Amino acid sequence: MSTLRVGLIGCGVISDIYIQTCQKFDVLEIVACGSLNIEESQAKAAKYGISKACSPDEIIDDPDIDCILNLTIPAVHAEISLKALAAGKHVYSEKPFVTTLEDGRKILKLAEETGLYVGNAPDTFLGGRWQTVRRLIDEGVIGRPTGLSSFVGTHGVERHHPNPDFYYRAGGGPLLDLGPYYLTVMVFLLGPLRRVCGLSRRTFDERMIESQPRHGEIMNVEVDTHVQGMLEFSSGAIGSITMSFDVWDSETPRLEIYGEKGTICIPDPDPVHGANLFQGPVWYRTRETSRWTYKPRVEGLDDWQIADNHHDHNEDSRGLGLVDLAYAVRDRRPLRASGAMAHHVFEAMHGILASQNDGQYWMLQSTCDRPDILPANFPISEDAGQ
Repeated sequence: MSTLRVGLIGCGVISDIYIQTCQKFDVLEIVACGSLNIEESQAKAAKYGISKACSPDEIIDDPDIDCILNLTIPAVHAEISLKALAAGKHVYSEKPFVTTLEDGRKILKLAEETGLYVGNAPDTFLGGRWQTVRRLIDEGVIGRPTGLSSFVGTHGVERHHPNPDFYYRAGGGPLLDLGPYYLTVMVFLLGPLRRVCGLSRRTFDERMIESQPRHGEIMNVEVDTHVQGMLEFSSGAIGSITMSFDVWDSETPRLEIYGEKGTICIPDPDPVHGANLFQGPVWYRTRETSRWTYKPRVEGLDDWQIADNHHDHNEDSRGLGLVDLAYAVRDRRPLRASGAMAHHVFEAMHGILASQNDGQYWMLQSTCDRPDILPANFPISEDAGQ
């Protein structure tokens, strides 16, 4: 196989960036797109020169399609993924991987039985920013990692999203919405988790939609909207995660990693880049450059050091995980944004939320491999050398 033939199911707004990213690479081709709205599918096909617009079932049944790109709503992610695998197709899905642990186990079991690949978003960890962090860790710049903290505080999505209801219903909330990005990055940087626990609360029982066209409507809130979790990694490192829809503003960094010899800091993305986690500066300090190393303090140590970014893909490159899957199929190697890692991350989130109710640590039953760092000039084939 030289070119992976991909069928896209789910033609909503998120599909645009996936198509744009995939069309930059010749290892795969999106040959069909479909959704429940045929007019939407036809419009998407015309916009990007995709040869076929049809129903989701037609895409799954098409013997000429090798892989399904599953961009449906979360409630049917598992259904579409299981149908794709049963039809003999690889599958790459948007986050979350599933909405129940049982569905996750079914997907991984069927993939193993059929020898097919299962990949899953988020793939933001493949961006240049996070690859740079991984390089610093692998090169020992901060020594052995001992801990981390992660924080994302917003005041929800009702001020900008036209239909924000599902964020506040079962299956929504800040941890399931935002947590996959940060927990996936953590696993990429530090490896799999051993156990988790957490506390959460629902600050408002109702919220008013402030965006158009539904400004003024009141939504019922069904989920906890401020979540704090504690994490223990199999490596022995420990950490914390705070994901909230109840925070008006904050100066707290998105992520900090603490090591025996230094600290890596990921500041909040600047207003120009918004929530694009693929790009942005990587700050670090070591024993030699720490502000607290010298007394009296030495001039010139007020600012963080900025790491050199030698990696590509610093723009919004969602879909890069699917590209990596295509190379993995071709080169017969493990993929990086794997279903196993997505399931592991989902179980961690499930455990944090379950801990609020039973007051117990959640011991993770799943695990996954720590993904390889990308070659600096990806997509060069690893088999061809770096």
